[in-house]
Amino acid sequence: MGAPQLLSAYAGHWTGDGTGVTVILPPPGTVASGEVRGGAPATREFALLDPTRLVDRVDAVVLSGGSAFGLAAADGVMGALRERGLGFPTPAGPVPIVVGMSIFDPSVRTGPPDAAAGRAAARAAWDGEAFGAGRVGAGTGASSGRWRDRLDPGGVGWAVRAAGPARVAAVVVVNAWGDVLDAAGEPLFAAGAPPERTAAAFGMQNTTVGVVLTDAALTKTDCFLLAQSGHTGFARTIHPAHSRYDGDAVVALATGEAAAPADLDLVRAVAVGVVAEAVRAAVSAQ
Repeated sequence: MGAPQLLSAYAGHWTGDGTGVTVILPPPGTVASGEVRGGAPATREFALLDPTRLVDRVDAVVLSGGSAFGLAAADGVMGALRERGLGFPTPAGPVPIVVGMSIFDPSVRTGPPDAAAGRAAARAAWDGEAFGAGRVGAGTGASSGRWRDRLDPGGVGWAVRAAGPARVAAVVVVNAWGDVLDAAGEPLFAAGAPPERTAAAFGMQNTTVGVVLTDAALTKTDCFLLAQSGHTGFARTIHPAHSRYDGDAVVALATGEAAAPADLDLVRAVAVGVVAEAVRAAVSAQ
């Protein structure tokens, strides 16, 4: 088994023809929660991330193309985890908790990722393969700027920053209806275009999804708040964000491995910037 690629988590891609899968495999015992703000999500096992639900730990997060069809990639990851004896303990054996989030890409028509693709992405993660950015993995068929009738760059991006004694990482798949913005709030790929459209193009093929990972020791409710901060990072770098035509969703993971207690509000503030950096990295690594 290779070394972890993202803090203490294994992260890997499977890249196919115009689509792909990106898998995040945190260490056992990682606490998780999440939030959906887009109007058209394609998700798996998201209900259990609610802070009121029993299970507070997640074994994997699977990001994929293929819209709802691509959620099948999580089946392969779940099977690979069970073979390793990982998952929520039950009388019948461990049941891996695998959360899925998918974007809409051309593979909805040509052939979405399946269980074998998910298993291949998990194997790439465990083997320690380089965790690339841009048009790889779940970002292979992604784009942005559709509200302007454009197909501007999309893809996968990631970033890591310190937050006091803790660290925060973000992995984002950008397939946004809106524009990706630079640090000054201007569209990166529609220079000189007005910030608003009076008649936005209709779109049903969009979504930005992400994972925020920290080594701070957080509760499930803390992770829910951290996921909210991830969405703030979306709003800072994508306009418009969280539309009816996007399935925007964020999962927050906390491994609890930091050497000293971390301040939740500092972790959340840093997460906003990390997510923003990951969004821009996704579209610049072409």
